[in-house]
Amino acid sequence: MKQSRAETQKESRAMKDKSVKRSTAITQEVPELAPRGWAGIQKTIAETAGIALLLVEGPQPPALAITNNNSICEALQSSSAHVGLCDPFCGTAHDRAVSANTITHYRCHAGLQCFAMPVEIDSQRQLAVIGGRAFVSSSDYRALAERFRSGDLKDLSSDNLFRNVSFADEADLDHAALRVAMAAREFDQTKVADSTASTVAAAPTPEGGDAPAEDRRAEASIRRGLDRRAPFADSIRRFTEQIDASEPAQTYQSILTQAADLVRAERGSLLLFDESTNHLTMTASRGIKASISEVGPIAMGEGIAGSVLREGRPVVASMDDLGRSSLPERGYKTKSFISYPISIGSRRFGVLNLTDKVGGGAYDANDLSVIELVAPQIALALERAAWQERANQFQVMSITDPLTGLHNRRYLEARLAEELSRSKRYDYPLSFMMIDIDDFKVYNDQNGHQAGDRALEITAQCLRAALRKVDVASRYGGEEFSILLPQTNLQEAGVIADRIRRKIYSTLFTHGKSQPLGAVTVSIGLSALSPALDSAEAMVRAADRALYHAKRHGKNRAYAYQGVQTGANRTAAKSNSF
Repeated sequence: MKQSRAETQKESRAMKDKSVKRSTAITQEVPELAPRGWAGIQKTIAETAGIALLLVEGPQPPALAITNNNSICEALQSSSAHVGLCDPFCGTAHDRAVSANTITHYRCHAGLQCFAMPVEIDSQRQLAVIGGRAFVSSSDYRALAERFRSGDLKDLSSDNLFRNVSFADEADLDHAALRVAMAAREFDQTKVADSTASTVAAAPTPEGGDAPAEDRRAEASIRRGLDRRAPFADSIRRFTEQIDASEPAQTYQSILTQAADLVRAERGSLLLFDESTNHLTMTASRGIKASISEVGPIAMGEGIAGSVLREGRPVVASMDDLGRSSLPERGYKTKSFISYPISIGSRRFGVLNLTDKVGGGAYDANDLSVIELVAPQIALALERAAWQERANQFQVMSITDPLTGLHNRRYLEARLAEELSRSKRYDYPLSFMMIDIDDFKVYNDQNGHQAGDRALEITAQCLRAALRKVDVASRYGGEEFSILLPQTNLQEAGVIADRIRRKIYSTLFTHGKSQPLGAVTVSIGLSALSPALDSAEAMVRAADRALYHAKRHGKNRAYAYQGVQTGANRTAAKSNSF
């Protein structure tokens, strides 16, 4: 008996679900299956409308063509652990659109507004376009940011998550859908080549004439929407790329600078909230004559900033509106200002103050909406900066070995767990090595513990010189060191291990020539993430066994773990004596 299309799709979906569970990376696009010429048309419409467009032929992912995809959607649907959240929405959008035979609108679990519509661009296939994937309110964006910060999506958070975030309103989505429908009616894949697709899509008008007046009005409306939205998407990208600095003070100043530039403020300040004292303290300023140290703390509820923090509501007003006057010595150019409380959920971070708009104008709701859209990014950056400050304060005591200056075992174990999770999530390679100074007891007994400590310091210096910036070196304990090598396969790790071994062997140690091998040497054991070694404990244990093997076979050498592995790792493990 012949299966119905619905049954076939259901069976296909079930097979794909099984495949997803086995794979850590989900294919997002199969462009070779898209009708010839459509990708260029879709690209032009998506870029003009500032939203995502996807051509689909059944459950998604994968799509046949993807343009301007929201990076949040890309992250969710690329993850086997999270794609299930999207399945009832974009996953089944094709079936809903085809069944209804008209455009359908929906709001997904992430708070993104989307539409799905059937398109007849191939008489042999049932195709549909998913469009939108855009935020229509700042509250939806803030709610999603909270999920990434401390909710069910926190393990998905990454630097690329907000790389391309779209904002629109429902009218923008309707205009984009109209353009898709017009382009689909005019599309003929036998006549359209990819090289000219953008020209065809740019003006899908009947009979080659001028666009009707209503279409010109729609296009003008789209352009106005783009002009209004452009700073929003750009600001998200700019904040993601520029406000996260290695030093907290730089982060604070970058936040204020970027926020002030967005709303053209010549003057501003960033105040951080200290829960222990219940006070706000200025941490960054712009255009203010007094230095930060001269500005005293502000109690919760005191002044405009203190009241804004207590109430949790921003203020866009002028001093006259509030019946207040500013001190003459402060020299404000205007009376209009924005005072915005930075928070996520119940957590309060501080207050952002902006004033003296370039040109002397007054701030309004549009300026406030810009700050609202970047506020979640500011809050996340402030939280990371706070953690960095605490790490800086307790670094020597908690994560650094005082003798060698390398990270200690506690830090190594935390980073190994973190990198292991990231490698599994994105299907990255990961390698690990254990290093032991050969005959170190002999060195200590013959030359004393002070000489032994100096030998450990020199060894640490050799490791720093031989490693890359991304590698994590630590003192594991005693004369043992460990190296974590992110995004590094076993063969690459072997090259690094041999470089370390040769560097130490050629380095002049004070009493090196008295060692059994005529120099201070090290033995190294390596392991790599694989189906057989899929936990931190397994990787460390395997590297330790390989180190023992190197010791037994003459020292001053590196060996990779030779346990049961599969594929390329098996070959590397059995052939590598570095």
